[in-house]
Amino acid sequence: MFKVGKVSHYYDKLSVAIIDLDGTLSVGDNIKFIRGGEDLFEQKVESIQIEHEKKDSAGKGDVIGLKTNEAVKEGTEVFKV
Repeated sequence: MFKVGKVSHYYDKLSVAIIDLDGTLSVGDNIKFIRGGEDLFEQKVESIQIEHEKKDSAGKGDVIGLKTNEAVKEGTEVFKV
């Protein structure tokens, strides 16, 4: 398991997290959200958006929108499982 990014914003109504990537993330990857050392939840990446365009993958330095199964707070770290 390694860190791929951090949540910079979360849109409640859309259930979308904005994530600043430190690594590569692709549709189909399993990810885990961790905050303050506590495992929050795991989910599969169903879609990735950059500037409202769907992408199959994104890399270091990209800022992506990702639909989440549960609410997450800013600062939550994202790990690829």
